Amino acid sequence: MKRYLIIFVLTLCFVSCKQEITFTETEVNIPSEKITVNGSLIAPENGKKVPLVIIIPGSGPTDRNGNTGMVQNNSLKFLAEGLRDKNIATYRFDKSALAWLKIDGFKEEDGSFDDFIADAKSVVNYFKNSNNYSKIIIAGHSQGSLVGMIAASENTNAFISIAGSGRSIDQILIEQIGKQAPTLVEETTTAFEKLKKGEKAENTNPMLASILRPSAQTFLISWIKYNPQTEIKKLTIPTLIINGSKDIQVPISDAELLNASNSRSEIKIIKNMNHIFKEITDDSQNIPSYTNPELPIMNELVTSIEKFVKK
Repeated sequence: MKRYLIIFVLTLCFVSCKQEITFTETEVNIPSEKITVNGSLIAPENGKKVPLVIIIPGSGPTDRNGNTGMVQNNSLKFLAEGLRDKNIATYRFDKSALAWLKIDGFKEEDGSFDDFIADAKSVVNYFKNSNNYSKIIIAGHSQGSLVGMIAASENTNAFISIAGSGRSIDQILIEQIGKQAPTLVEETTTAFEKLKKGEKAENTNPMLASILRPSAQTFLISWIKYNPQTEIKKLTIPTLIINGSKDIQVPISDAELLNASNSRSEIKIIKNMNHIFKEITDDSQNIPSYTNPELPIMNELVTSIEKFVKK
């Protein structure tokens, strides 16, 4: 009888002692070199130390939720909320390109890829100095993967690349142009050779204005100097590389290039996941998913990150 009583008392203690962590979402603005980074922190209300994942958005004027203009999909918002349910804190922030648009007199040529890196490092240092989290992990999406792997070289415990390219931006753009306008490949290659040397490409074909207009070349010069394979090789922290089998923007081969470049990394290919983390069972669903803010992200992405973070 005594043995059963002890078991019963221990069971009651387990149930009563287990505490649910209440997470709250607050606005946290962090000073950086040129701007103030504006973002949302989802963290325990009681100050309990849990892992913090800093989510870095992809290319373009992308906000903290993963949305750009009319392209509303809430991919990063859903990711943050999914990690919250796994007792993982997150900080996601608006791309600095959004802040640039509000600066009087700011010109396109004033922006630099290095600004993105500086912003990410400012965010990392802010939370590192707070000493409120058990570990700090960067998760960079798309272009944010390259930004994140450079920023993760200091004051972080791990790095996650989600749909990150394994090639430098010149290689990607030359490939894309080759598919759309093969006759322009030679001109494009010549222009990028100049940009790689830090020189402007003059008298470019008007048909290439969308990427090689003079005002955009300064930014490209600052971006092209970073090769993802080189940068990820420098990391000595645990690294997870995630890609989806239905990603029409970044192929699995790019994830494989990143994984092959770092002996400490592991790779996770999520079946039927597209670039914005949505499940695609029919290819016709892919493009429409980019403008469906109600469509949830795949749970496998959240659980894969949870498993990695809590190792």
